[in-house]
Amino acid sequence: MTVPRALTIAGSDSGGGAGIQADLKTFAALGVWGMSAVTSVTVQNTQGVTGVADVPAQVVGEQIRAVATDIGVDAAKTGMLSSAGIVEQVAAAVTATGIDNLVVDPVFVSKHGHPLLRPDAVQALRALILPLATVVTPNLPEAAGLAGFDVTTREDMARAGQAILHQGAGAVLVKGGHLSGDRADDLFVGPARSRWVEGERIDTPNTHGTGCVLSAAIAAHLARGADLFDAVVAGKAFVTEAIRHALALGRGIGPVSPGWRWLEGSLG
Repeated sequence: MTVPRALTIAGSDSGGGAGIQADLKTFAALGVWGMSAVTSVTVQNTQGVTGVADVPAQVVGEQIRAVATDIGVDAAKTGMLSSAGIVEQVAAAVTATGIDNLVVDPVFVSKHGHPLLRPDAVQALRALILPLATVVTPNLPEAAGLAGFDVTTREDMARAGQAILHQGAGAVLVKGGHLSGDRADDLFVGPARSRWVEGERIDTPNTHGTGCVLSAAIAAHLARGADLFDAVVAGKAFVTEAIRHALALGRGIGPVSPGWRWLEGSLG
């Protein structure tokens, strides 16, 4: 028996709503064997991040090599990479093991505003990770950080997508969730053309893990053999349902639910 294999290279969220925990839940929900290379351990719940401990950079690279050279990787995604040293090790390991389908979620801050990418890592991310990316999935603040200018409108999204594309990415999905209005449309910018991926805005305060689930879903569909744009559209549809079924857990920002089908069944 064979199964599609996907690797998450990201931080751990002790509250289970984002990071490798959300990624692995998403992989499982989409019928993909999930593996992980943990980059950082966060002390985190629905109310915020109160501590971070990075895994030694060399150990991060060794985790990637361990699974890629034994189990194999059909697609991978990156999340929290924290430091320039970790970025360098991830880029080297991805290159050395020939991982082709790489979804890059450039995590700059947590949902609560806690910085998760050090200033020295931003340039390393641009120089070393973006050229390896099949697709990069920034939200508006992240797109601004990568492109070097404010991104607040649909027109800005198009400019930012082109700017990030010119930094070496294979494609860019600029997420429009921070736009005002009743839509949450994303802009897919590829080397040939740009296309809007439409999405409804769901009124919920519980949106923790949205970006992780989207990027993991795209990676899962790539691992299953979908072409890139189809994987993006399917990933967008999946995260929309995860948001629709978000959970009011804890006393802060609750998580979206990548396993909503299982939970509905178990709860009757």
